Amino acid sequence: MRNRWTASFLLLSVLWTASAQPSEAAVPPPVRLDAACAADLAARLGPVGVLGCDPAGRGLAVVVLGDLATARSVAVLVPGSDTDLARLHDPASPQRRPFGWARALADAGGPGLAVVLWVGYVTPDGLGVDAASGRLARAGATALVRFVDDLRAGPSAAAHVTVVGHSYGAVVAALAAPDLAAEDVVLVGSPGARAGSVADLDTRARVWAGRADADWIGRVPGVRIGDLGHGRDPAGPGFGARPLPVDGVRGHDGYLAPGTASLDAIARIATAPAGGAA
Repeated sequence: MRNRWTASFLLLSVLWTASAQPSEAAVPPPVRLDAACAADLAARLGPVGVLGCDPAGRGLAVVVLGDLATARSVAVLVPGSDTDLARLHDPASPQRRPFGWARALADAGGPGLAVVLWVGYVTPDGLGVDAASGRLARAGATALVRFVDDLRAGPSAAAHVTVVGHSYGAVVAALAAPDLAAEDVVLVGSPGARAGSVADLDTRARVWAGRADADWIGRVPGVRIGDLGHGRDPAGPGFGARPLPVDGVRGHDGYLAPGTASLDAIARIATAPAGGAA
């Protein structure tokens, strides 16, 4: 996988300079709640709240573990590439898919934490141009800001909000950061932040970042050529993010696995009192 990404990236850099830049992706509207889609999703996932379920195309979904009306804290999990309605959950191996990560975070955070799995944007499918460029991330960032604003306008107005972006979802979260109504932004397994430093993110939120040595994403070049590449690793030295411990993380999808230091740390960040230290 590491060699495949590196080879793909280098090939794309050549193709990108020789071809026209793709048009900007349209900002998706709020995920609509299709009744049949929601019923099928709830049957697959078990006892969850389905806030949105749209079967069009590859499908979008927003689900919540916990009670947004009573939760003192809300964590919004933004997954990355290859996430859609059909690939939210793997019952045989839960930690391979984002719903398993959301469940692990909800369990670690306890009853005062509501975890929202937000798939409200079209994610890159595979390791093509979309994964290496920012067009889908920019559209997703605008949609994410709107979603968090809507949370703040509802029963979660007083809650501590943490946005957790994984992989390409971390790119989305970083681009959204200047306008996010969140206390904390956590970037894990990120291919880059499209910024040179925390100061460049221009956010009022505390920014945390972590990348495990065993994560193949570390082989992605921290460069940008036009809109290709996502730039500097937010977990790298000099970026200025608060360090997230990653002891026990195996591979790219292990940051929210039970028993890892990163899961424990993210749960503490997400449940910290408003204005308090994590």
